[in-house]
Formats: sequence, structure tokens, C-alpha cells
Amino acid sequence: AKMAAPASELLTGWCLFGLALLAILIFCWVYVRKYQSRRESEVISTITAIFALAVALISSALLPVDIFLVSYMKNQNGTFKAWADANVSRQIEDTVLYGYYTLYSIILFCVFLWIPFVYFYYEEKEEDDGNTCLQVKTALKYTLGFITICAVLLLIGAFVPLDIPNKKNSTEWEKVKLLFEEFGSSHGLTALSFSISSLTVIGMLAAITYTAYGMSALPLNLIKGTTSAAYERLENTEDIEEVEQHLLRIKSKCRDGRPLSSRDRRTVQQLEERLRTLRRRERHLESIEKSWWTKFCEAIRPLKIVWGVFFIIVALLFTVSLFLSNLDKALHSAGFDSGFIILGTNLTNPLNMLLPVLQTVFPLDYILITTIVMYFIFTSMAGIRNMGIWFFWIRLYKIRRGKTRPQALLFLCMILLLIVLHTSYMIYSLAPQYVMYGSQKYLVQLILFVLYESVLFAFLLDQCIVTRTYLFLHKFWFFSAAYYFGNWAFIAVFLIGLIVSCCKGKKSVIEGEVDEDDSDMSDDELSVYYH
Repeated sequence: AKMAAPASELLTGWCLFGLALLAILIFCWVYVRKYQSRRESEVISTITAIFALAVALISSALLPVDIFLVSYMKNQNGTFKAWADANVSRQIEDTVLYGYYTLYSIILFCVFLWIPFVYFYYEEKEEDDGNTCLQVKTALKYTLGFITICAVLLLIGAFVPLDIPNKKNSTEWEKVKLLFEEFGSSHGLTALSFSISSLTVIGMLAAITYTAYGMSALPLNLIKGTTSAAYERLENTEDIEEVEQHLLRIKSKCRDGRPLSSRDRRTVQQLEERLRTLRRRERHLESIEKSWWTKFCEAIRPLKIVWGVFFIIVALLFTVSLFLSNLDKALHSAGFDSGFIILGTNLTNPLNMLLPVLQTVFPLDYILITTIVMYFIFTSMAGIRNMGIWFFWIRLYKIRRGKTRPQALLFLCMILLLIVLHTSYMIYSLAPQYVMYGSQKYLVQLILFVLYESVLFAFLLDQCIVTRTYLFLHKFWFFSAAYYFGNWAFIAVFLIGLIVSCCKGKKSVIEGEVDEDDSDMSDDELSVYYH
């Protein structure tokens, strides 16, 4: 008799999902409020940033859920559970697929419509206060370019065929008809996959730039810590006295009424700007030294070192596994024309070795995958925070506590959305078999029933259920080829960042908080944050 999945398990699952969603929303609100400028905060930009960041985190959590569901439908002996018949398994597959449709559609909406519109609306608001209609009109005009790009990507993905029969006597109308039939049979999956894959390539570039550096900088910064606020105040006081004495020496030249030379005037101007910056640093250091947060951070310093060591181990595990996986593709794949795709694993890597061991104790393998995904996201945040937002060699925005402009937060959330799209392929590169089938096993009848691990031909025999993630990853071989070369670039940037981070000394306790182009009003923002 067919048995339904226990209602208590489903209820528990929904409760855990609700709690996770609530935790994500709370984290996004705290993160955005922590970094946004108090003077320039806007309701619409704040809501957009929180929503986009939440979508990024929820999307990253969908991969472990997808792997868990396909694994949960089968027993350890390779047979399907009593409740997981063909109809139920198909419903679960469709539900996960619709989840991907929904989240990926929301990502397209955010990247091509909502975030650009809010960004350009805020830019126009700064230039032309009061005329709301003109601001909306101008923002829509600029956003129309992004919408056009999205429409072109969807059309290319919808009507560029993946498999066209080579019939010499086929007419043009038959070819066009075949395109529409293929689009209808895929239910829009190919169009969405092409658009998402195009954004994933951009996310790959962002991951190479920010995530690779963040994976090296975040652990080492936790291990090394920051300089003492009291020691920095002492050095800052000495610098103030030195600049003041230099100013007095220059100004003493004009005591008898003689005007200063143009060179001296420029020097005086530079020294006065330097003095203002040093005095702002003094106020910031004083606030930090007296704050309860600083005392709390000093108390948990040993815990930070432990976390730093753990993060560097995860980063090295990730990088070594990625290197061996890419090397396997270089040696055993069919080459560039196939997107460097390989069937099976010829060179094992630490992650591939670790996952089968953890599968024996539920749910350690899912915890590891979730940890790697979340680590990928948080190191991306750390990389963006440390480097700022750049357009080639031009620095556009800085990410600073309590002083980040709304446009910078929108850029940060858009970059994270793109990086999250690339996360799935990175995990697939590390453990392709696990991402495709999870911990499923299947039975093949030769003379006796023999237990095998799931491999590619199990999918052909309908013995295992492939994850929905895989359907989005390998629709187009040229994207897979781009990801392959991107993985090599990621490894190179990580190693360079690791060397640079090792050579750098301790960070200042107010690293990036005080710059010469800051106004004195910005001091109030940081004071409010620390108090």
C-alpha cells in the first residue's frame, strides 16, 4: 500500500523553513542598517537592498535543499521509499523546479528592472530635488536599456536551438516551426537558463574579483586582529603635534608682514587638511576606545582566532578541491567543444572524499555543503567591504560602517545576486556527482542485485533522480567552458590575495572609517553607531 510522507516531518520541515526565512530577513535588515548612511538613507533604497540581499541568501540555500530532497526519496539499499512513487517524486521535482523558476525570475527582475530603477531614481533625486515625475521619467528611460538587454537574452535563449536535425531538404518554415516546438517543449527552461547563465558569467567575474580575495583576507584578518585603539590614539596625538609644529614654522615666516610664497601656501593648505583628518581620527578613536563593542570584541578575541583558523581550513579545502577538479577536466574531458564536461571522477579531491564519509551520519553532508555555500557568500561580502566597488581601475563607492551611500548598497546587493548564481556551478565543480544525485544509490540487475553508487547512466535507467540545479548548469557548452577558465583565474587570485594578506600587518581599528574627503558631519554617524 502506498504511504504518504509523515505529516509531522512535513510540518517540521515547514517550521524550519519559516525560521530560516525569518533569520535571513533579520540578518539582512541588521546588515543593511549597519552599513547604510544615516544622513542619506531612503526608505525605497533600504527596502530594495534588504529584499535583494534576502533573495541572494535564499537562492544560495536552495542548492542544499535540492540535494536533500532527491536523496530523501530513496533508501540506503537503492530502493525508493514507500511514499515516493512516480507521481510524488514528480511533484517534488516540479516543486523544486518552480522554486528555481520563481527565484531566478525574481533575480532577473531585480538585476534588470528594480535595482537599476531605484539606483537611477536616487541619482536623479540628488541632481534635481522636488520634481518627482521628472525623476521617475529619467529613471525609467535609463532602466529601459537594462530591460532591452534582458529581453534580448530571453529571446536568444528561447529560439537558439540546442539540437537541430541536419536535414538538407527542410524549408525555412519547418526550421522556424521546430524552434517554436522546442521552446514549447522546454516550458521556457532554456530561455531562463540562457539568461541566468549570462548573468552567471558576470557573477563569475565578480567572484574572481571579490570572493577570491575575501576568502584569503577574512580568515587572516580574524587571526591577526586589529591594532589597539589606545596605541593608535597615542600615535595619532604625536602626528597632530608634529603637523601643528610644522604649521607654526611655516606661518612664522610671515610675522613681519611678508606674504607666504605660493609653495608655502599650498603646503599650509595640505597640512591644515591633514590636521582636520587627524583630529577626526582622534574623535573616532576616542569613541571606539570607550565603546562597549570594543570591550566585547577584546573579550572574544580567542574565539575570533578559532574562527579564523577554521575559515582558512575551509578556504584551503575549497581551493585544493577546485584545483584537482579542474585538473581532472583538463586531463580527461572531451575538450573545449564539450565545455570540459567529464562523466565521472578520475582524480578525487578532498571534498569528494569527505562527502561519502559524512553521508553515513545524517545530516553532516548537508551541513558541509551549506557551510561551504554560506562561507562563499560571507567571504564575498568581506571582499566587497574591504575593496569597495570598482569599475575597472575607477573606484566608485566605499562600503563603510554607518556611512555607505544608498547607491553603494544597491551595487553591493546586485553583485551578491550575481555571485550567488555562480555559487551553484562552483559547488558542482567541486563535487559534480554529489550535486547531481546527492547520496542516492541504485540497483542494477546482472545475475544478482548489486549495489552501486549513482553515476551518469543511472539517470538514463530512471533509477536515480537528478537535481533541478543540474538542469540549469549544462544547457550551453560555451558557458561551461567559460566557467572552466574562470575557475583557474579564481585559484590564481586567491593565491595572490593569500600572499598579500600574509604580508600585510594588522588592520587599523578604524580601517576605512576616516578619509580626507569626509565631512565633519560624518563623525556624528559613527558616534551614533558605537554608542
